[in-house]
Amino acid sequence: MKLSLTLLCFVLFGLGCSAFAQSNSANAAQDFSGRAQVEPQNPSVKTHPDDYVIGSEDVLAVNIWKEPELSKTVPVRPDGKITLPLIGDIQASGLTPRKLQDNITTGLRSYVSAPEVTVIVQEVKSLKFNIVGEIAKPGSYPLSEPMTVLDAIAVGGGLRDFAKGSRIYVLRTNSDGSRSRLPFDYKQVIKGRKLSENVALFSGDTVVIP
Repeated sequence: MKLSLTLLCFVLFGLGCSAFAQSNSANAAQDFSGRAQVEPQNPSVKTHPDDYVIGSEDVLAVNIWKEPELSKTVPVRPDGKITLPLIGDIQASGLTPRKLQDNITTGLRSYVSAPEVTVIVQEVKSLKFNIVGEIAKPGSYPLSEPMTVLDAIAVGGGLRDFAKGSRIYVLRTNSDGSRSRLPFDYKQVIKGRKLSENVALFSGDTVVIP
């Protein structure tokens, strides 16, 4: 009799542990599922900062919420303006995307109730640098991403045979209107020396290859 009671206790204890484990497993699975459903997505989107100043030739995406016929992707014309439905021409060059949003919102209030406007710089084409002299492909190039002098030489197709690599320089116009001449010794830089001369280019810089 005692043996039977002992076996019965072991069986009941085992069943209880199994039920507890299954319950915890189900709760854990439910918690994991819940976290997986609410975990925010983190898409990799290339955006431009709010303090970016729009320039001519930049391409802008202007979106008006719930107004697809008014939403447009437009280039900034050489006169610095864009053309949008209802409000016509509006100045874009020289403004930040946020300021342009505000101006478009103000212009649309006469036609749309509580317009919600978003302006995104889709393509940066107004920022450019020049490279001239003994380079394979001299000309003006877009500065749509950070670029150094060495990068610019690569974009320009490399130095010509008789280029004076140790006498390259960057001409830069400063904010006060003065001009700076920044030396760049190609031969030293590619050897890992004078790396401080491999400066990041600014829009409007001219790389001169003697």
